[in-house]
Amino acid sequence: MRISDLLRFARERGDPVFSFEFFPPKTDDGVRALFETVEALRPLAPSFVSVTYGAGGSTRQRTLELVKRLKRDTEIETMAHVTCVGASRDEIAAVLDEVAEAGVQNVLALRGDPPRGEATFRPHPDGFRYASELVAFIRSRPDRWPFCVGGAAYPEGHVETRDLALDLRHLKLKVDAGAQFLVTQLFFENAHYVRFVERARAAGIAVPILPGIMPFTNVDQVERFTAMCGAAIPPKLHAAMEVRRADGDAARDLGVAYATLQCADLLRRGAPGVHFYTLNRSTSTRAILAALRASEPWRG
Repeated sequence: MRISDLLRFARERGDPVFSFEFFPPKTDDGVRALFETVEALRPLAPSFVSVTYGAGGSTRQRTLELVKRLKRDTEIETMAHVTCVGASRDEIAAVLDEVAEAGVQNVLALRGDPPRGEATFRPHPDGFRYASELVAFIRSRPDRWPFCVGGAAYPEGHVETRDLALDLRHLKLKVDAGAQFLVTQLFFENAHYVRFVERARAAGIAVPILPGIMPFTNVDQVERFTAMCGAAIPPKLHAAMEVRRADGDAARDLGVAYATLQCADLLRRGAPGVHFYTLNRSTSTRAILAALRASEPWRG
């Protein structure tokens, strides 16, 4: 099913959409562990799952294999990430053909991060410079690629574009090119999301905007992630993290508690759902989603 339809049906029922993001493991053991995670999360009835590309498109083939297997072997709707990095138009078209042939109906169109060791994005000579160009390319052939196309959004601004007004103009181009829903970069302060949605609506962006939430399990890891993507950790949260840095269980418990409060607040404020950055683990996400389904804060 197309994610745009899932979001519409959920809105009509008055229920939120919950989705999970995974990354392609590097080993066969990692793949087995990933599918164990998916099986553990299935009873919570996720609306869809997505699979990322590695930096620079480095995991393109593993991503495609996982997406096809998830579509074939599970009952969960699947979304494939597709990026511009290091690929020509013909190569991207071949990827889209493979995804379409597997019966996958949803893609997240991204510019992508520079390859490891490179500081700036360099477009392929016969490729795309921006995600908006990729979105337009996909939407130009609905007969060949009948996808629901999503895009990324950055409540605190893209790490390469800290000018929020300029970043919003780039986002409007992406939506005008045909993006049908947006998934945000992770954030830890809900005010960033609320203000971002207000600015997006004022700019004429009417598509659903799913907040991206990462239940952190490791302090060093979350600091690396936020440094790479430009998201800020609120001072009070960072202080709480600091005293738990050496205690893995305590850090994970804090991550679950904080993300649960974040999600409950976002859903009460009208967010259409939550997209969880799972880090390929199920324990924290299961606990958060079980608590949300039990309390249903969106009905409060």
